[in-house]
Amino acid sequence: MTSETHAPPAPPAPPAGREHLSIWDELADLDHELSHIDVPVGGHTVRTRVLRAGTGPDLVLLHGTGGHLEAYARDLAGLAADFRVTAYDMVGHGWSGLPDTPYTIDVLTAHLLGLMDALGIGRAHLSGESLGGWVAAWTAAHHPDRVNRLVLNTPGNIANKPEVMEKLRASTLAAVRSPDEETVRRRVAFLFHHKDMVTDELVGLRRAVYTRPGFTEAVERILVLQDPEIRKDFAWDPVWVGRIAAPTLLLWTDHDPTGGLDEAALLLGWLPDARLHVVTDAGHWPQWEKPAEFLAAHHTFLLARKDPA
Repeated sequence: MTSETHAPPAPPAPPAGREHLSIWDELADLDHELSHIDVPVGGHTVRTRVLRAGTGPDLVLLHGTGGHLEAYARDLAGLAADFRVTAYDMVGHGWSGLPDTPYTIDVLTAHLLGLMDALGIGRAHLSGESLGGWVAAWTAAHHPDRVNRLVLNTPGNIANKPEVMEKLRASTLAAVRSPDEETVRRRVAFLFHHKDMVTDELVGLRRAVYTRPGFTEAVERILVLQDPEIRKDFAWDPVWVGRIAAPTLLLWTDHDPTGGLDEAALLLGWLPDARLHVVTDAGHWPQWEKPAEFLAAHHTFLLARKDPA
């Protein structure tokens, strides 16, 4: 058993009540680089949108189903104070390429590793939200040499409940097939406990993604993971989860629509080295609803030092 001592206090995080004006406002004082990088994935070359900022240990952020890197807009400046942060649009998502192949967990993992290779990142901390947490965990289990520490942020439906899969599939398909303001707003609001935090800007970004040429077909390739027959090959299971050697933080909330604290307890029992932090009064996107607490949890966990055995 190992013990840990915490690193020196992290730089001040944004106050919990800080008013959010826009994504550009969040990035206004942050030196960052937005670029597109070609990443080979299973015979395809995927043009991948990437935002990088900060210096320090590498930290890669992975968004959720149908999402894009702006999911972390409220956190990038705070994380970049201590980390070399990389946020990106996963294959088939955001403004990255939409190759004609199912976006299963192994494909999403290959894309992540290919991006890390292209950026010269040997090992990194991974922090993934929802689908991104699933990909991060799979990567840590199957490619342990590439992962330092792991944060699983509302990873979602650990118990593989059919009703949760169907709800996510139906709401996403509705928003992509009829991307009017009202329908897309409902899809974005699914992520929030406080619905009044859903901004016109976020809804507009989702509408822009959902109306990209080819995205109607791409969303079917994203949602294959909500098909139980396909999902079973990658479903959360103690056999592969138990192989994760990386110290892991489970970042849960008390109003996550995709899975309750009972599912967090499952993961705690499966993971060899894990701890739980519950963000209260938040839904599926604590990184947006509670950025100060999200940042504090990351700094405390990722900068902790292990004492010699």
